[in-house]
Amino acid sequence: MDRIAEINRVTKETELRLTLNLDGRGEARLNYPIGFMAHVLTAFARHGLFDLDLRAVGDLEVDQHHLVEDTGIVLGQAFDKALGERRGIRRVGTCLLPMDETLARAAVDLSGRPFLVFQGELSNLPLVSGTASFQTDTIEDFWQGFSAGARINLHLDILRGRSDHHKIEALFKAAARALRDAAETDPRSADMIPSTKGVLV
Repeated sequence: MDRIAEINRVTKETELRLTLNLDGRGEARLNYPIGFMAHVLTAFARHGLFDLDLRAVGDLEVDQHHLVEDTGIVLGQAFDKALGERRGIRRVGTCLLPMDETLARAAVDLSGRPFLVFQGELSNLPLVSGTASFQTDTIEDFWQGFSAGARINLHLDILRGRSDHHKIEALFKAAARALRDAAETDPRSADMIPSTKGVLV
């Protein structure tokens, strides 16, 4: 069964149209107005081997918060929809990912119960490149929206690091690897819900 989901979200603040294939090749096709977010979403797709097609606009004249948070919500909802009953999945995944001076850790349980623990150790200062900048304080909002939309338990930690760029990118890569492992089907339990309760909720 194809694990593909399409989510459209239109509000007075943002408009997002997203298609996700959990069993893809890591290809990202993005029309996204925030350059740094496009960068880390591309890395997320590649490291998770998720195919991601995303078109987004938002009220950037206000700030970046609404669009970044809604992107997390929509991406999470797509994961939830693509996973379906979550039958046969491994359910749990972890990754310890080094990126230069930074070491990131991600642990995920596709439990059906949303919870986020985020220890990103970010400065909350903007990343600046030429005339563009990125609000690093929106990253926790992204992952809060993602974990709620996907209905997952997600722990993200920076164990060490200096550069906010590296910290954020390493977290996206680590999360993608952990999610990829958790979402993979286990041939030993292909027809089973991975819970003693018989349901993930």
